[in-house]
Amino acid sequence: MKEKNNFSVDFRIWFYAGEEKLLGKGRVELLERIKETGSIANAAKEMKMSYRQAWQMVEEMNERAKSPLVEKQLGGKNGGGTFITKEGEKWIKIFYALHKKIDSFIKQETKKIIR
Repeated sequence: MKEKNNFSVDFRIWFYAGEEKLLGKGRVELLERIKETGSIANAAKEMKMSYRQAWQMVEEMNERAKSPLVEKQLGGKNGGGTFITKEGEKWIKIFYALHKKIDSFIKQETKKIIR
C-alpha cells in the first residue's frame, strides 16, 4: 500500500503538426518496437493493439512529419520488412531528450512545493 503523503506529478508530451497529433509516448513505443522487430504486425502484437490501429498510427506519423518516420522494404533476398528512417530515429531522440528535461524540472519543482 502506498504512503498517503508520498505525492508525485506525472505528465504526457504530445508533438503536433499543425493541429494534428504527430508523436507521443505510445507512438514512440510503436516506433521502437518496429525498429526491434522489423515489422508493424509484430510491433502491434507486442503492444496488444490491432495491426490496423498500428498501421493507421504509422500512416498518420508519416503524413504529418516532414519526411517519413517508417518505411517498408519490399521483397528481395531476405524478404521484406519495415524500418525506422533517420527522421524516425531523430524524433525518438527528440522525444526522450525533452521528456528527460521536463521530468527533471517537474521533480525539482515538486520538491519545492510539496514537503
